[in-house]
Amino acid sequence: MAAAERRAFAHRINRTVAAEVRKQVSREYGNSPQLSKKRGGPPQSVPLTEVVEPVDFEEYLGSHVPDAEPGPLRDLVEFPTDDLEVIHQTRDCRTLEPGIPEDEKQDARVRDAVQVYTEDWVIVQRKYQRLSTMYNAITAERQRDRQKGLPRQVFELDEVAEERSSQGDSDDLKRCSTSLDDTPRGSWASSIFDLKNSAADFLLRSLLVRTAIEETDRTNEELRKKNRHGEILALYPAPDEDEAVERCSIPEVPREHFGQRILVKCLSLKFEIEIEPIFGSLALYDVKEKKKISENFYFDLNSEHMKGLLRAHSAHPAISTLARSAIFSLTHPSPDIFLVIKLEKVLQQGDISECCEPYMVMKETDALKNKEKLEKLRVAGEQFCTRLGRYRMPFAWTAIHLVNIINSTGMLERDASDSESDRKGTWNERKRKTYERMSVGEEMCSFNNFRPATLTVTNFFKQEGDRLSDEDLYKFLADMRRPSSVLRRLRPVTAQLKIDISPVPENPHYCLSPELLHVLPYPDLRVRPTKEILEFPVKEVYTPHTTYRNLLYVYPQSLNFSSRQGSVRNIAVKLQFMAGEDPGQAMPVIFGKSSCSDFAKEAYTAVVYHNKSPEFYEEFKLKIPANLTDNHHLLFTFYHISCQQKQNTPLETPVGYTWIPLMQHGRLRTGQFCLPVSVDKPPPSYSVLTPDVQLPGMKWVDNHKGVFNVEVLAVSSVHTQDPFLDKFFTLIHVLEEYTFPFRLKDVILTENNMESELKSSVGNLRVASLESLVVFSHQILNKLIQLIVYPPVIAGQIVNLGRAAFEAIAVMVNQIHKNLDSSQDQHGHNHLLASYIFYVFRLPVAEPGLPEPGMPPHSGSIQYATLSRATGRPISLNLSRSKSISNSNPDLTTTPNSPDEEVQKIVGSKLLHEELALQWVVSTSSVREAALHQAWFFFKLMVKSMAHHLFLCDKLEAPRKLRFPGRFVDDISALVCTVSAEIASRCQKDIELVERLNSSLAFFLNDLLSFMDRGFVFNLLRSYYKQINNRLLTTQNPNALIALRMDFIRIICSHEHYVTLNLPCSGLSPPASPSPSVSSATSQGSAFSSQTQDQRVASMFELSVAFRQQHFLAGLVLMELALILEPDAEGAFFLHKKAISTLHNLLCSHDSDPRYMDSSVREHVAQLYLPLIGIVMDALPQLYDFTENLSQRGRLASVTVEDGDGDGSTISQSVAMAIAGSPLPHTHRSTVFQMPSVPPRQYSMLSAEASRNLLVCLLWVLKNADGAILHRWLADLSALHVNRLLDLLYLCVSCFEYKGKKAFERINSLTFKKSLDMKARLEEAILGTIGARQEMVRRSRERSPFGNQENVRWRKNIAHWRQNSDKVDKSKEELEHEALVDGNMATEANMVVLDTLEIIVQTVILSEAKESVLGGVLRVLLHTMGCTPSAAFLQHCFATQRALVSKFPEMLFEEDTELCADLCLRLLRHCSSKVGTIRTHASTSLYLLMRQNFEIGNNFARVKMQVTMSLSSLVGTSQNFNEEHLRRSLKTILTYAEEDPELRETTFAEQVQDLVFNLHMILTDTVKMKEHQEDPEMLIDLMYRIAKGYQTSPDLRLTWLQNMAAKHSERGNHAEAAQCLVHSAALVAEYLSMLEDCRYLPVGCVTFQNISSNVLEESAVSDDVLSPDEEGICSGKYFTEQGLVGLLEQAASSFTMGGLYEAVNEVYKILIPIHEANRDFKKLAVLHGKLQDAFNKITDQRMFGTYFRVGFYGCKFGDLDEQEFVYKEPSITKLAEISHRLEEFYTERFGHEMVEIIKGSNPVDKAKLDPNKAYIQLTYVEPFFDTYELKDRVTYFDKNYNLRTFMFCTPFTLDGRAHGDLHEQFKRKTLLTTSHAFPYIKTRINVIHKEEIILIPIEVAIEDMQKKTQELAFATHQDPPDAKMLQMVLQGCVGTIVNQGPLEVAQVFLAEIPEDPKLYRHHNKLRLCFKDFTKRCEDALRKNKTLIGPDQREFLRELERNYQRLKEALHPLLNRKIPQLYTPLAPHSAHRNSFSRLSLRKTEA
Repeated sequence: MAAAERRAFAHRINRTVAAEVRKQVSREYGNSPQLSKKRGGPPQSVPLTEVVEPVDFEEYLGSHVPDAEPGPLRDLVEFPTDDLEVIHQTRDCRTLEPGIPEDEKQDARVRDAVQVYTEDWVIVQRKYQRLSTMYNAITAERQRDRQKGLPRQVFELDEVAEERSSQGDSDDLKRCSTSLDDTPRGSWASSIFDLKNSAADFLLRSLLVRTAIEETDRTNEELRKKNRHGEILALYPAPDEDEAVERCSIPEVPREHFGQRILVKCLSLKFEIEIEPIFGSLALYDVKEKKKISENFYFDLNSEHMKGLLRAHSAHPAISTLARSAIFSLTHPSPDIFLVIKLEKVLQQGDISECCEPYMVMKETDALKNKEKLEKLRVAGEQFCTRLGRYRMPFAWTAIHLVNIINSTGMLERDASDSESDRKGTWNERKRKTYERMSVGEEMCSFNNFRPATLTVTNFFKQEGDRLSDEDLYKFLADMRRPSSVLRRLRPVTAQLKIDISPVPENPHYCLSPELLHVLPYPDLRVRPTKEILEFPVKEVYTPHTTYRNLLYVYPQSLNFSSRQGSVRNIAVKLQFMAGEDPGQAMPVIFGKSSCSDFAKEAYTAVVYHNKSPEFYEEFKLKIPANLTDNHHLLFTFYHISCQQKQNTPLETPVGYTWIPLMQHGRLRTGQFCLPVSVDKPPPSYSVLTPDVQLPGMKWVDNHKGVFNVEVLAVSSVHTQDPFLDKFFTLIHVLEEYTFPFRLKDVILTENNMESELKSSVGNLRVASLESLVVFSHQILNKLIQLIVYPPVIAGQIVNLGRAAFEAIAVMVNQIHKNLDSSQDQHGHNHLLASYIFYVFRLPVAEPGLPEPGMPPHSGSIQYATLSRATGRPISLNLSRSKSISNSNPDLTTTPNSPDEEVQKIVGSKLLHEELALQWVVSTSSVREAALHQAWFFFKLMVKSMAHHLFLCDKLEAPRKLRFPGRFVDDISALVCTVSAEIASRCQKDIELVERLNSSLAFFLNDLLSFMDRGFVFNLLRSYYKQINNRLLTTQNPNALIALRMDFIRIICSHEHYVTLNLPCSGLSPPASPSPSVSSATSQGSAFSSQTQDQRVASMFELSVAFRQQHFLAGLVLMELALILEPDAEGAFFLHKKAISTLHNLLCSHDSDPRYMDSSVREHVAQLYLPLIGIVMDALPQLYDFTENLSQRGRLASVTVEDGDGDGSTISQSVAMAIAGSPLPHTHRSTVFQMPSVPPRQYSMLSAEASRNLLVCLLWVLKNADGAILHRWLADLSALHVNRLLDLLYLCVSCFEYKGKKAFERINSLTFKKSLDMKARLEEAILGTIGARQEMVRRSRERSPFGNQENVRWRKNIAHWRQNSDKVDKSKEELEHEALVDGNMATEANMVVLDTLEIIVQTVILSEAKESVLGGVLRVLLHTMGCTPSAAFLQHCFATQRALVSKFPEMLFEEDTELCADLCLRLLRHCSSKVGTIRTHASTSLYLLMRQNFEIGNNFARVKMQVTMSLSSLVGTSQNFNEEHLRRSLKTILTYAEEDPELRETTFAEQVQDLVFNLHMILTDTVKMKEHQEDPEMLIDLMYRIAKGYQTSPDLRLTWLQNMAAKHSERGNHAEAAQCLVHSAALVAEYLSMLEDCRYLPVGCVTFQNISSNVLEESAVSDDVLSPDEEGICSGKYFTEQGLVGLLEQAASSFTMGGLYEAVNEVYKILIPIHEANRDFKKLAVLHGKLQDAFNKITDQRMFGTYFRVGFYGCKFGDLDEQEFVYKEPSITKLAEISHRLEEFYTERFGHEMVEIIKGSNPVDKAKLDPNKAYIQLTYVEPFFDTYELKDRVTYFDKNYNLRTFMFCTPFTLDGRAHGDLHEQFKRKTLLTTSHAFPYIKTRINVIHKEEIILIPIEVAIEDMQKKTQELAFATHQDPPDAKMLQMVLQGCVGTIVNQGPLEVAQVFLAEIPEDPKLYRHHNKLRLCFKDFTKRCEDALRKNKTLIGPDQREFLRELERNYQRLKEALHPLLNRKIPQLYTPLAPHSAHRNSFSRLSLRKTEA
């Protein structure tokens, strides 16, 4: 269906002027889409596609002094003074202590690090930015907050729904069925009595008093302004998130990295025997990665007694070493992580196995038995502790698989019960269970939320002396994961270690950092701490360092002393950190383990007994001092420990020495070392050399080979440990401290080679490792920026490193970006970099290497610019020879003119933003590419630099034009130009890059608006537009560019001072006079005010050049919208959405902005959007037609009027009129009248969602705009345009109509994904108007602009409905809330429409074209009454309607019946409202309407007629109609008439009384209908009866026929609906032929006979009863030629839907002559097309109805008792279905067990029935035709149309059984005749005649044989042949000699000749039947032979054998003839039985 064809709502033009209007339209906007361009005024000099030259903003503000008083209006004029602030924010510190080294001396590295990690954040903040949608998006949550406290609106819809649901079954009406004729139509008296005694509603007597119309208007306006919701958009869903390209978030504050954290608490450790202290350590290992992933945590769970044994060896323990709980961090949680627990004990004599033996053998239970042994062991233990207490030996270990803990305790959500069982039992058993679960672990490994678990670890493995290395450990752990673990076979050391594992709480108390600093909160320093354990992540962690950390870990691994002579067996290694070579210079930097001091000067490894080549698993943790020199080194001393106490042998004997120097060439030495060991003490000055150097006179173990393996690991935020970074920082530090010469590993730095080294080092940053680059990014970027801002001076020369540094930054930023794509925001900004700029970056204020001058940040610009650079320089700085590099071109060197300048040049620093802009503009190739890819970074850097610079120089107050130098401004211009050009040119190639570049540039301009010259920024924007527009002409894919441009403007418009930027307070030139008030504008003079004034107002409402210059940004937004809505625009769906979303978002932000709350301010803001009204008016044909699907509710739901005119632009005029003119109930709208069609054009249609968003924006503008300005604008509009505006308002009403709570609940039960147009789709779902085909068509329209790049960002929105995907079940509260908001929205939308209508009415009074406009106004008004309005709104609506009628009565009473009809219908509908206030107002309005009509001509015939008809239609169609309420309203009207003082003397009161009584009668009639609401057949019977009662009132009969048609359509009975329409058409034809004799019109009913024989009942009652031209009779629009055509077309379309295509042909036979006479060839073409379709479809398989006889018995049925009907049911209805339906229905009505279904079809004997019960007999019947009829009834259709006779058969035997043997089987055939032919206007018709025929057994046999023979013949001749069916039939005939098969029949009836001569003929007939039968069998067998395969041969032979047998058996029987048959017979008696030939009968009662 072409999109624009049904603009059903654009229909207000008065018929009389249609032709003129058509001419006018084609003249006015035949070829141009933009209506507003034609509204007079000078020609537009700048087309919309080009951007106008903006106003010079700064100059304009300077020259126009604001005239407003200080206050909200004044604030619109200029940005606030405190707009920009620079904040110094102290950074949070996690720990109590600052954590920076206290050492006096610090090396340059440490100094730098400390500065970077401690200085304040510098934040440049736009104070009001929180008000823009960038940082304060209008989200659904925010909307919900704004919706709090809404008043509840009262809606009829909800009230009725609630009433229904609360009624339940209390309603006894259903139970009792009254007879149809209980209250005859004439019971006039009783009706009056009822009415007189009913109560009236509250009366509004004040309204009867006549007041001046101005006074009324004023009062109405004041009332309308009360209790309004100020922010209409707060009631509307938030703007689409998908389009929010401007959304930003403030970057996260840089902070230390933590993974997921778990807390491990060691509770207790208990062995079977307690003889010595045991020490434990914990650490995490990742088996898969073979890596230790945490440092060690040492714990001591010994009893005080045990600890006492070691007192001698340990000082008082520090509290930090008493920790028993530790927090581990896991950045990469995986199922391969083990918590490994190692135990050690004090060194003793004997190897590990010996020492473990007692623990494995002795049990606690045997303590008494082993008392002596134990005592011995204890004594030994004590001795060892005393002597060897400082040494340890390995003891035992175990491991816990972390994933099992998580899986067995379950994630938090999991049910507790499942793991309870798991928690009991030993750890090992549980572990076994969880092995099975392991496979799951992979995916669900998260340590964030599991239930805490307490474990008891019972099994430890003893350590093996030769398998202590980490390698061995990984093997063990891997083995542990296997079910058949080798470890299980080992004998365990039994013990009980209890530990707790849980997730870490939010802010744990009492924690120590890995440096032993107190982590906040730490309320009490005396509490035992929890240690945070440092993680060694498996993979790199890319988080910049933010805290000072400088730790060193030393891991001795193995030692080989096998070749060392002497006693070296129990080896311990002592580690010391030496500051020099003197033994006293050992530094206390080694962290203590457990129960010792915090720091120690030395530490030992554990000893493995009697092993010359021990392995170690020790970890030593040290802190690196702040001033590392070349003398600092690690010293390892090797001792032999004598375990046995011998005389003269010392405890420890030194047996070797080795060392590692820590600093070399400015680098920290870490990594794996294999060191030689010296036998003697090293000589002096050894520490600067490595042990690899062969020193003279030294003796080495194993000939100076490496025998000691050790690993050194640093975790440092000071030392980068990357060669390239180290070199870079070293060079910088050398430069800063000017310490030449300096020795590096490969080169000695001097002043001569410094520059080249520095440049190459800067270039080499790109090859540094990514992790180092990221973690040190803050320092690196700071240093590079420093190089740009302060070019270094080397040997008196300034070295310009600007380009190198710029390049390095670009490359580095790109690297970080590419490799860390996961950490990006939606704009593609890496958040590490973003937070660097936001928090860390500041302009370096002091020169590097100099102490920062102690000046406050604001102390003037001079200091800043000339910070002395000479102080720290070498004397050799020779000024006269120095070269200075030009600031603007790095490649040009200039010779300065004078020494002063030269000094200035050298001393002055550069400005970062200027340098960046310059370097970027002149950059080339790869650097330029890198900069483009990360443009956002440089833009943000420049912006912060500019702002910081203004702050430091105190220029934030300076005029904007003077803030930045001209050359910088030019650079910016050039930069924006190049970037725009890049965006335009690359759009095809790399859409992702271009999107990012586009938004970066937009954000940059947005930022510049805050501190640069705004006019200049507008020009930048203009240059961007130029670049894009130039490209648009050549590109293949313009939509992609337009989308970018829209995003661009959206980002710029999200500036927090967007309104101010649009100069909202400036009038458009010529200067404005203050706006006159509305009331003065209505006076004669001002409507035709001066030309310039009008010109000014007009230009405010269109996108004129003046408007676009003054309101520059708003102009661009509206321009984008106007362009994309131009009908010729290739309007991709997503572009509409983008443009509208931008606008919607802006208006939402104004609506919620506290600065614009004042109404005068709002008016100024709304002024920026006035052209929107024109734009939307032009787009009217493209908007989604919300009225369409609404109308379907009220109109015949299935009768859609097919498009008439071929061009597809509108409904044909005639059909439109036909439908439009109905005085009938289109519940929602009465007209489908059309704007004259513009030359046909295929519009790009908007989706429902886009249309709704656009309309809500329009409402916002209308609500907030200044009424006076609107008024003056409307005064200038032509009637055509005002009508367009009215169409728009009409559409708004439908669009925001309230759906009702029920609808929300229904929607909630559907499931759907976020759909394109959520709400509109919902409507479509509710109204069922969308089918799959439309869905497909729509999708094809919405193709993405990027060809097949389906995945680009904006395709997200095209998601479609999906059943049962994600349930979005909402709670009851949410649904209530949604309905509440929707109700308020609908009310506010209606109020805005009403306000606008009032303005239009006031304007129109003075214009000459008021008729056409006023009709339109009233139509909109009526429409608002029809679209489920709230009670609050209706009061205002009725007030306006009353005012309108009193101003222009002639409009209703002289012009158009239709308006009057509509108004009456609406008022009556509201008179029956459940809500009292609505009734009160509606009845008052109706009364005043009658009064007004009466005053015009002493009679109100028109209103009478219309009210009567309205009531009929209302009652007929409305489901929730309540006669009680209407009765009250009628009483109210009666009361008014009796009390009205002014009309006492007239007949008015009497006439009102007559009318009211008549209405009351109709009402009483229809109460009954209400009772039968649930019984469709009964309801239709009632409607039929009422329609019959109106035989003398054609208008009303027509109304009721229409009501019936609507009911049928609702239930899908299309044939019946079509019949109702045919009857209606016949009725109309009758009256038309009475009015005029017209040859091409039907002659009346007779013409319709071919369609249905029932139609004749519509023939007119004799003429004297009715004269069609009497006032009010046959005045409806249906009683016209067009009306007739409309009805016939509807009938044809219903026939088509019902599949009765032959009837369609008959209908068209009547239509075609009419169209031929009118020469309407387009119509004829369409008709013949439809005929062709119909004829083509006739061949299809069709199914028509199924028929049942239904008899009702029992007095409960009232007048249905003993009635028989034939029911027509849908095809293939089973008897059981209808039986179930009726039984269920009547059971509900009469009660349980009161209804019985009579089985069988035998006649019912009433005497045998229970009188208290209701009986229903059901029989399936078939249409019956006499033989002569079958000649005419050939086709399937013929046999199913115009049916009046039906038949059913009942088998019986004479003794009462249903079935007996063949010779006793009789059959009764019953024929039923109905009163009308099916299909009729109802689905059940009374049976009026019944006839029975009885068949004797032989006749039954004949019928059976004939049937069998027919089946055989059919199966044989079927084409294509069906072998299966043929075989089945054959099998049944000859297969076996079946019981009661053919042979038996023959034997029973043909064996002998009957005695009764009357049976001769039957005998003979049966014989002939058998002959035919055998012949057919033979044919069938022959046919079957050709069809079967080889596998069925046997089966065929069997069949043939059987056939032969049958034939032989039959042969004698078939050859016997009866001679008597050939003599004539005597005549027989006339009693009617089977001998009378059926074909002779044609009786009818």
